[in-house]
Amino acid sequence: MSTDFDHIVIGAGISGLGAAHFARRAGHRTLVLEASDRIGGCLNSYHFPELGSFWTEAGGHTCFNSYGNLLSILDDLGLTSRVQAKQKVGYLLWRQGQRESIRSALHLWEAARSIPRIFRARKDGRSVADYYSEVLGQRNYQDLLRHAFQAVICQPADDYPAEALFRRKPRRKDVIKAFTFAEGLSAIPQAIAAQPEIEVRTGQRVSEIRRADQGFQLQLAEQTLACNHLTLAVPPDVAHALIPEGFEEARAAIADIGVAPIETLVLVFRNGEIGVKPIAGLIAVEDAFYSAVSRDFLPDPRYRGFAFHFRPGALNEEARIERACLALGTTPRHIVAQARVTNRLPALKRGHGTRIAQLDAALAGTPLGITGNWFLGVSIEDALTRSRSECERRFRHIM
Repeated sequence: MSTDFDHIVIGAGISGLGAAHFARRAGHRTLVLEASDRIGGCLNSYHFPELGSFWTEAGGHTCFNSYGNLLSILDDLGLTSRVQAKQKVGYLLWRQGQRESIRSALHLWEAARSIPRIFRARKDGRSVADYYSEVLGQRNYQDLLRHAFQAVICQPADDYPAEALFRRKPRRKDVIKAFTFAEGLSAIPQAIAAQPEIEVRTGQRVSEIRRADQGFQLQLAEQTLACNHLTLAVPPDVAHALIPEGFEEARAAIADIGVAPIETLVLVFRNGEIGVKPIAGLIAVEDAFYSAVSRDFLPDPRYRGFAFHFRPGALNEEARIERACLALGTTPRHIVAQARVTNRLPALKRGHGTRIAQLDAALAGTPLGITGNWFLGVSIEDALTRSRSECERRFRHIM
């Protein structure tokens, strides 16, 4: 069976849905194919129906008013007026079995001596360890920053490209600085997918892609689909496997880009049964988990929720629960709901920009687009910036 579409996107994370939305602006209806049974990718507001749909973010957890491409989509969808401010709560360190302040690991004199270097130091082509040891001091990097960065990207940070972290973006003053939604960030992919010009099919695994005339043929389990334009919005290893013949240079450019598996434990407790004040989360120092992110930024009168992002293979299930409860000052008997979520983030290395430049040169002038959270950085805005640029390259007329 063969069905024709103008534009097909493989992957229904925010990158793929963003590509579908930008294509819609340019007048192109889009079919989005997702291998799993859920859309949103790293945006996963995990709801517990048995707790009145209380939710905790199991992936991305914050949007900012500097996310210009995201805000333009929210404007289109009528969601900007629904944003909710995040309560100002801070992070704590979890170090050697104790919760400590961030300041306890900060060497202020070293930072004061090092900060002037930030005005002349370049990020391009440098690793996180190299750049931040220079601009904030080696002890600050070793004792605090490397752990804070690992908490953000949920993987070892030393060789991560410095330019892929914390890019400056202009802020929109008419929007709250840091925001979420009453139902969690999953409201964003759900709203994009609900547009009539976008069709989303879950449980659809593409086994092969072939060039066909001026477009592509996609082989699925029970049918073949054809399209004029194709966007791969998948992790780099999946993109490498799916890139069709005729794009050997593109495939070679991303051959050594890895992925880091993330194993997340989501725990919910009743208010008053945790021995820690409201926090944004925990930054772990040399522990089995990289970080824990709290739902405390949007308080609920009944429950508190936490997502612990564990190193792959670290501890068994029972030990993970024990470790998480210890970090929160409680015990497993107080858990009222729990869930396990697996995900993968790109494992970028120094020199990543050169790889992407080679990929872009190989894609120039073709109807194949490749996007994801592994180009400019892992943030929602980084992913959408890439998706928009790939649509502009092929469709041109995006408002």
